[in-house]
Amino acid sequence: MSARQNFNIAAYLPQMAARQPETPAVHFPLPGKGSGKAYLTLTYKQLNQRSDQIAHGLESLGIGNGVRTALMVKPCPDFFALTFALFKVGAVPVLIDPGMGVKNLKTCLGEAQPKAFIGIPQAHIARLLLGWGKESITTLLTVGSRWFWGGTTLSRLLLEQTHQTEYSMVNSGEHDLAAILFTSGSTGVPKGAVYSHGNFLAQVEALKQVYDIQPGEIDLPTFPLFALFAPALGMTSVIPEMDFTRPGSVDPEKIIGAVQRFKATTMFGSPALIRRVGGFGQAQGVRLPSLKRVISAGAPVPANVLESFSSMLNDGVQIFTPYGATESLPVCSVGSKTILEETRHLTDQGQGVCIGSPVSGMELKIIRIDDEQIEHWTADLELPEGEIGEIIVRGPQVTRSYFNRDTSTRLAKINDANGGFYHRMGDLGYRDKQGRIWFCGRKAHRVDSNGQRLFTIPCEALFNTHPDVFRTALVGVKTSEHMLPVVCVELKAGRQNIDKQKLVDELLQLASSHSITSSINTFLIHKSFPVDIRHNAKIFREKLAVWAAEQLS
Repeated sequence: MSARQNFNIAAYLPQMAARQPETPAVHFPLPGKGSGKAYLTLTYKQLNQRSDQIAHGLESLGIGNGVRTALMVKPCPDFFALTFALFKVGAVPVLIDPGMGVKNLKTCLGEAQPKAFIGIPQAHIARLLLGWGKESITTLLTVGSRWFWGGTTLSRLLLEQTHQTEYSMVNSGEHDLAAILFTSGSTGVPKGAVYSHGNFLAQVEALKQVYDIQPGEIDLPTFPLFALFAPALGMTSVIPEMDFTRPGSVDPEKIIGAVQRFKATTMFGSPALIRRVGGFGQAQGVRLPSLKRVISAGAPVPANVLESFSSMLNDGVQIFTPYGATESLPVCSVGSKTILEETRHLTDQGQGVCIGSPVSGMELKIIRIDDEQIEHWTADLELPEGEIGEIIVRGPQVTRSYFNRDTSTRLAKINDANGGFYHRMGDLGYRDKQGRIWFCGRKAHRVDSNGQRLFTIPCEALFNTHPDVFRTALVGVKTSEHMLPVVCVELKAGRQNIDKQKLVDELLQLASSHSITSSINTFLIHKSFPVDIRHNAKIFREKLAVWAAEQLS
């Protein structure tokens, strides 16, 4: 059967190795300090051979087709070789963000029920001490030094497989289970989105088409999993020197240095990373002429952040802000030109954040807001243009279910008459006259107070225009009488000593001057908002609501 008929997402790697064996697949920063940072480079031939070798080893351990395998390895050469090897043998990688907290990690592993666990020593220690996956895990593999736990190490496994050659990968179907990717849990508990190989391939095609990515380009992904798409896109990945769990605290010079050294054409970064690097680059007069596009996702990117980063780019080069979620990506996309020249002014007036038009092949509808299960699609669910409702989507990159969470799956999916389904994004928005979608916040974050429904993003945008305000968060605090709308305020750096009562008075005046915020009269200054670990940008409003209730009590 030809590679074209094989939907296995790993099939791109041997194709690239055959087509351009000596082209670098990945550049990795090596430990050490100094101006001349050393990098380890793996060509496509080397990466493919190493993943083949690991695949033979995994098979010898019983990690084969359909075996769910928790993978907790930091970004390194073996992280990528391991991931491709798992796909090649038909195993199902279980990918969980380590920053979601130990309680959530245990819950996720309990739900995923992995049979195998591949991790660095610290992950194995945590697994033992905290009881992760103790009911299901039987096969252990350590990347690094193995101590008192069982199993074997990757280095020993590779020594035993030196005689092995090319690995004949599993022939996967379009709907075969490829991986389980857990959501960040920024609203509610993390859930394991079930990815098919067809979902991954649809993502690749969408990214290629939307951003016109060409073979031979150089990619700098500051979210490591995105580097796994590089072989399918014909790109070389440059892994930057950074703590991937703290993108908002990166050293801007290291990111800029990697872009300049390897002449990166594409860069991905969370809004927090783009803010930090852009602010530094603008202040230092840095130019990044090699970049053809920048992509930022995970949360809305403020216009001033787009402005500062754009100062480093050539004329006509845009920062794109795709909209999507773990369960479906990409859904929509919009460029910085549209935002800076047009939609930012409407955002500041409380009209939401423009997230652009749906990408090709993606069907998007706005339906009435409902927290209950919607079992079947009916035309009367859809709202007219301009009315705020829940965003639902249908397309080839949309995942069908959550693993071992039937209730969550039923709440998130709407079946249609043709055997297909819509995914409920859990986000609120509306469609404008041009067919563009405007994001108005999470459904779970809306505040219903005294007969008025308040949406986070439109309300917060009005207060974010204040020169002393970094960002705000609308939350609801339940009182004996009703739900009280409260706006938590985080000040800009260096503004901690301002007259806070004067600020609150000015924010009250702002609130009273707009119909959508006229019912808001409670403001609380917060030192530093809690945010998600994955992007350092999504605000944990649930935690702020608890804090606000404590302050008001």
